[in-house]
Amino acid sequence: MSAQIIAVANQKGGVGKTTTVVNLAAAFSQRKQRVLIVDLDPQGNATTGSGINKAQVDTGVYAVLLGNSSIQEAILPAPSGGYDVLAANRALAGAEVELVQELAREMRLKNALAEVESQYDYILIDCPPTLTLLTINGLVAAQSIIVPMVCEYYALEGLSDLIATVRKIRLAINPKLDILGIVRTLYDARSLLAKQVDEQLAKHFQRQLLQTTIPRNIRLAEAPSHGMSVLQYDPQARGALAYMALADELLTRSEASV
Repeated sequence: MSAQIIAVANQKGGVGKTTTVVNLAAAFSQRKQRVLIVDLDPQGNATTGSGINKAQVDTGVYAVLLGNSSIQEAILPAPSGGYDVLAANRALAGAEVELVQELAREMRLKNALAEVESQYDYILIDCPPTLTLLTINGLVAAQSIIVPMVCEYYALEGLSDLIATVRKIRLAINPKLDILGIVRTLYDARSLLAKQVDEQLAKHFQRQLLQTTIPRNIRLAEAPSHGMSVLQYDPQARGALAYMALADELLTRSEASV
């Protein structure tokens, strides 16, 4: 069995992509799933949020994409999360320029992951918020996408931009790419605007809209500064319980589709 490769993407920033990647990885791990995070964002937040010092990463996703290292050599264990990480730091920003000259540049990550996907149940790709060659590598490598989104008006615009991008990638290079689920993050059920956006999402994306919502939660915000997921930082926090529920919902969906 090969891994399910899921890109966590949204072309709008500040919607909780990295928070979702790190905490979903930890939650899957607690459900005895073998998980790899691929940090494709030059900011390296999924790397530091997993307890890895990005300044000390010599061989990460940058070296793998450029063919200077095997993926097996580059993968690191997260100190407390129970999952593995293909780490990133600022050096990754240079990959954009260097990859332009390379053959099959959109396929670099997909080809690298083919070497290790049998070792994992889930591979979660943290994509940058902009549509770059790195994001395209993530979407080409993935079988499906999870879209974290905040229930605000402009978030719907970001979602429509992403759907247009998915359509282009599907037509050009990855016909199986599909949206696995839309997860509402930083969610406040008391907000009238959130309810209005909910109605729009249910109307247009009923099949993809996940039932689990991720609440605004101070523990979720604090955990990355300690280099750990909220499940390690405060297992009883509302955010931790929500990500466990999200993992269970996705596992149920996976079993249903087999």
